Amino acid sequence: MRIDVLTLFPEVCEPYFSASILGRARQAGLATIECHNIRDYAEGRHNTVDDRPFGGGTGMVMMCQPVFDAVEAVERLAEEESTRVLLTPQGERLTQAVVGRLAQRPRLLVIAGHYEGFDERIRLGLSPVEVSIGDYVLSGGEAAAMVLVDAVVRLIPGVLGNPDAAADDSFSISSGWSAPNNTEDDPTLTGVCLEYPQYTRPRVFRGMEVPEILLSGDHAKIKAWRAEQARLRTACRRPDLLPREKAE
Repeated sequence: MRIDVLTLFPEVCEPYFSASILGRARQAGLATIECHNIRDYAEGRHNTVDDRPFGGGTGMVMMCQPVFDAVEAVERLAEEESTRVLLTPQGERLTQAVVGRLAQRPRLLVIAGHYEGFDERIRLGLSPVEVSIGDYVLSGGEAAAMVLVDAVVRLIPGVLGNPDAAADDSFSISSGWSAPNNTEDDPTLTGVCLEYPQYTRPRVFRGMEVPEILLSGDHAKIKAWRAEQARLRTACRRPDLLPREKAE
C-alpha cells in the first residue's frame, strides 16, 4: 500500500512514520509512506499558501492553487489510483469501520490542512473523502494524519506479528450480534466492543490477582469470559457502541 501525506510540516510527521510498527512496515516494503510539503508547489516569490478570507473573519485560509498542484503532482509519482482524504473537522468521524474501508484501497493521498481551514473549492474540485478524528480543534492536520495513517497501516496483512492481533483490539471486537444494513446511517449501530481486560506476569501484584479463568488453560471458557467482559465494559463505558436494545 502507498500513502502520500501532503502537509505544510512534513518534519512533524516523518519521525513518527519512521518509528515502531510504521517504521518496520516501511522497511519491510509492506507500506510506502511519503511526506510532501504543500509549500513546494506554491507560486510566487514567497511561496504563499494562505490568504485572508473573503467576507472578512479571523484566521487565514489555505489557497486552492498550492493544494491542487501538490495533489496532481504527487499523484503522478505512482501508477496506483489514489483515494484522496481531506482531514477536516467537518468530515466523517474516524472509526474502525472507516479505517477498514480505507485500508482496502491501494493508495491514499492524505491532505493535512493548517490555519483556519481550506478554500471550499478544494473540497468541491478534488472530491476527497472527508475525515475527522474527533470533535475538537487542532492547530493543524498533522496529528490527525499520523492517527489515520497509523490506524490504516496496522491493518495491512503482515504488518502486525500476529495476524489476529488487530481483530482483538477495541472497536474491532464483534459484540456478537448481526448489524443491520443501515449501520452507516445510524452511528449507534456499530456492532463492536471495547477490548476485554488484559493481564500479564506476575499473577499477584500489590494484592491484585489475575482472574483464575485466565490461568485455567480452558480456551473455550477463556474466550467466553473475554467476550462477556468486552460486552460489560462496553455497556458501562461506551453504551453508544451497542445496539439500543442492549445498551438500555
